[in-house]
Amino acid sequence: MTTGVETFFRSRWTAPPAGVAERDPTRLPAGFRAAGVATGSKPSGKLDVGVVVCERDEVTSAALFTSNAVVGAPVTVSRRARLSELRAVVVNAGNANVGTGARGVAVAEAMAAAVADGVGCDPARVGVASTGIIGIQLEQEAIVAGARRALESATPGGGGAFSEAITTSDRGPKRASVDVELSGGVVALSAQAKGAGMISPAFATMLCFAETDAALAPGRLESLLRAASARSFDRITVDGQLSTSDSIFVLASGASGHRVGPDSEDERLLAAALEALFRQLALEIVADGEGAERVARLTVRGPAGCVEPVARAVANSPLVKCALHGGDPNWGRILQAAGQALSGAPLPPLALAIEGIGLVEDGDDRELSAEEGRRLDEAMRGAEVEIALDIAGGDAEAEVFFCDLGHEYVSFNSEYST
Repeated sequence: MTTGVETFFRSRWTAPPAGVAERDPTRLPAGFRAAGVATGSKPSGKLDVGVVVCERDEVTSAALFTSNAVVGAPVTVSRRARLSELRAVVVNAGNANVGTGARGVAVAEAMAAAVADGVGCDPARVGVASTGIIGIQLEQEAIVAGARRALESATPGGGGAFSEAITTSDRGPKRASVDVELSGGVVALSAQAKGAGMISPAFATMLCFAETDAALAPGRLESLLRAASARSFDRITVDGQLSTSDSIFVLASGASGHRVGPDSEDERLLAAALEALFRQLALEIVADGEGAERVARLTVRGPAGCVEPVARAVANSPLVKCALHGGDPNWGRILQAAGQALSGAPLPPLALAIEGIGLVEDGDDRELSAEEGRRLDEAMRGAEVEIALDIAGGDAEAEVFFCDLGHEYVSFNSEYST
């Protein structure tokens, strides 16, 4: 099907499932409207407060949050909300409202109350999210007024402004919208995300908001959210730093009239579409890693107890990430990081390949032909690099996507608050 919109599924590691067609990424599913406004919270003067609202009181929803022990006021307030029946979510960017004590919680509560008043619902049915600098008080009057203005101007085509309002150091908005063909007809699914730094598996400094006009029971929607996140946002890292503000919200309006039953083929189709959408958004976050030039997919196979720590150790290694930045196939750094994760235990024989070119077999390096060397050098300079590490003694598998680490990341983060 020709949609006339920019292709969203751009990575070789993602693909739209059967029955999924891309559409205008700023369009929201039936029953939703959104907007973004500027309040001056961003030094650039760009949009910085967004609202997405469901027009139907019968909405179902689900949410997930950071596992960091230090959390922002919006996470505290949202965790107390009625997460299975949210009518709206209000977001500000430029200030994370973290480390702000009781005053910060009061601002987050006021944001929720302002939107709830406009929607005509209990404030406990409004989620709150914030992103930006930590440790600075958020200006309540300006942000609350912005939330009201955003709600007043929200439209069904407001996904574009909303996706722009939630960005911070992102190079641009991250958004998508698709039609999903189910047995009973077509439903729409859309999502907007942000994230570029302070990104680590178990979420990232990321916010994500997804909407569908399918009808689902709250418990089933949460199951779909958890499963899709496990294969997407839980699999990425930029710098190994776990955010204080990670939040994902999914709302289902039911406005299409198509009810998705539990354990049905329609539920499987919708779950596959949500996972694909999240997976590409997660890759967009990694590729946007504050100066990143390339993304690597690392798969580690081996004994169940070691594949996950090894994958994370390699993906978060500054030495590995710098080599990736330089297009340098310095595979010794990968082995070093793997061994560090398994410190104290005898290291089983390893096999390592980059883009299918074997570099280490049974723990020993192998001499490359001239053609293999040429292909390896070319592959390391590509936008996407595939790395496979096999550890003898098991068939468990872990997957992590990570990016390179270069001069721009250091410059940006050394000057972030000054």
